[in-house]
Formats: sequence, C-alpha cells, structure tokens
Amino acid sequence: MNYTDFQPKQTSRVREAIEWSTTYTYNSLDTTHPRVLLIGDSICNAYQSEVRRILSSRANVTFWASSKCVTDPDYFRELDFIAGAYSYSLICFNNGLHSLVTDRGEWVAAYRAAVDFLRAKLPDAKLLLLLCTALNDPVRNEIVKRINSDILKTAEEKSLATLDLFTPTDSLDKDKMMGDTFHYKPAAVTMQAELICEAADRLLGLADSGIVQQSTETGPLGRL
Repeated sequence: MNYTDFQPKQTSRVREAIEWSTTYTYNSLDTTHPRVLLIGDSICNAYQSEVRRILSSRANVTFWASSKCVTDPDYFRELDFIAGAYSYSLICFNNGLHSLVTDRGEWVAAYRAAVDFLRAKLPDAKLLLLLCTALNDPVRNEIVKRINSDILKTAEEKSLATLDLFTPTDSLDKDKMMGDTFHYKPAAVTMQAELICEAADRLLGLADSGIVQQSTETGPLGRL
C-alpha cells in the first residue's frame, strides 16, 4: 500500500501562515513494551507529556502534533512516516481544530481516508478516535460540534472506539481554565491526559511492567 492512494487528489484548503509539526518518540530503544501513538494538534502537544508521565511504567509514548489539516496532501506524507517508524499497540487519533474553515465535504472524505490509512498501515494496532476539545467561542464551538458529529459517524460506520474530550472540556469554567480561545491551562490538560490514559488502560489492559523511561541530555531545549 502507498499513502498516495489515500491522500486527497485535490483540495481547496489554504494553508495557515505558519504550519508546524512536532514529534517525539519517548523511550525509543524499548521495543518490548506497548507503545501508544498520539496524533493531534496543539491540544495533543499539551497533553502528551502528561500522558507519558501517567503511563510511564505501563507503556511508552510517541506523539505527532501538527497544524496540518487532513485535507492537506502533505498530511498523509507525514502520517505515513510517523505510522511506519515504530510498532504501536494503540493509536489515539484526532484532527479537526485546524479545520474550522475547511470545506466540510472535503474534510469528512479526508478524515475517513486517514482512518482507513491507519487501519491498513497498522492493522494490529487498536484505533481510538478522539473528539475535539471545546473552544471558548460560542460561534466556533458550534463548528466543533459538527466536526465531532462527523467523527462519531465515522466511528459508527467503521466500528471504532471513540473518546469524548468535548463534553468534559465544554463543561469547564473556560474563562478560568483556558488561556485563550483554543488552549487549556495545566489542570484541564491533566484531566484530558487522564481520560486518554484511562482509555488506553481499558483498551490494552495495561499493567505496571516496570518500564524505566530513559532521558536524554540533547533534547530540543536540553534534557528530557
């Protein structure tokens, strides 16, 4: 299979002024224990370190956080690289908050194609579809609800598990728990990470296996 068979053949998507991608593979030399792959955007980039901390003795973590919308053909090129880099037990997949102005039909088709790609590329990994978190903007929050509805429809059609990150974040006091329209303060980030880890424990039956998380002195900003 080739990722080009899944990527959009055409798109009306206009890229953002700054497009970015960040990926870390923690404990990269450990190929024995379960590995959880987190895929998302800046929300993922916020909770990934907490997921790593909570799962530290039970599973390893890789994450890829990006501004790219699934309708960007380059998304699939990067997704192929990340998906093929390691063996994963669970993929926690999210895309949507960078797609608020994307053509909905194009997004739905590309999102479903990304799900199909992950299932084809990693047939032995469990796949969990994450709903997008709530925004501190009533108008744009309605768009997020529609995106999440499309995610739920995709999950139902393909018999996949979902994790609702919208309802618990939408019920927060957003003026206190959010730093801006999109991003959450530490307590809310930890809540999201705990929900993801609970789902990982449930889907993988994780148990404390004495994993030792190795560090490095040469991370992007120094020691990790």
